[in-house]
Amino acid sequence: MDIGSAIRDSIDYTKESVWQQWKRWILLTIMSIIFPLMMGYTLEIYRGKTPPPEVENFGKLFVNGLKYLVAICVYFIPVLIVTVVSFMAIGMSIFSKIAAGGEFHFNLHDLAPYIFPIIGSSLLIFILGIITVLISSIGIIRMARTESFMEAFNFSAILQTIREIGWGSYLLASVVLWVISFVVGIFFNLVTEIPYLGFIIMFFVSVVFTIFEARYLALVYESGNQ
Repeated sequence: MDIGSAIRDSIDYTKESVWQQWKRWILLTIMSIIFPLMMGYTLEIYRGKTPPPEVENFGKLFVNGLKYLVAICVYFIPVLIVTVVSFMAIGMSIFSKIAAGGEFHFNLHDLAPYIFPIIGSSLLIFILGIITVLISSIGIIRMARTESFMEAFNFSAILQTIREIGWGSYLLASVVLWVISFVVGIFFNLVTEIPYLGFIIMFFVSVVFTIFEARYLALVYESGNQ
């Protein structure tokens, strides 16, 4: 997969979507506030539509966006369960010590016995989160292209698609996107510091990045068919 080409294509696609398309840009910004609508539009991009899809059929966009939201929530249930169970176990251990008459203070000395469990739990949650993102990204695009909610969880087909892309290529493409997302996140933090206008600017720019990200992931998905 040519990541540089995918980035350039995604930039051009994004420019075509919003540059001198003020009506569409404003509509998409409003839709990003009513987020199921924007999620529904993202699915249209995942379908590989070119040129960029028009903003229409709001009912369909909203319903598809809800499907997207539900699918993501289902995917992250295991991450949530592991997080709750891990830190609940640590918390119960601390409270049992207090209940037994011991003292506990949030300092290095008292936290020392729990440092490795905390680090281990955090690492497990992080790895599980990464795996979930990698699998769910392909699953959601598959759902969009087949127009079937259950295909978001067709793990044999999802893993086959990743193998066709190449695990190494897919991981590298994902890392590149995460780095770009991190840089954009820093920019968002700086923008929100602008009084009054900061959040308005952020919503407009977030639409730009959402389109870029969706197009980029669609190209990553399609690279498995090349």
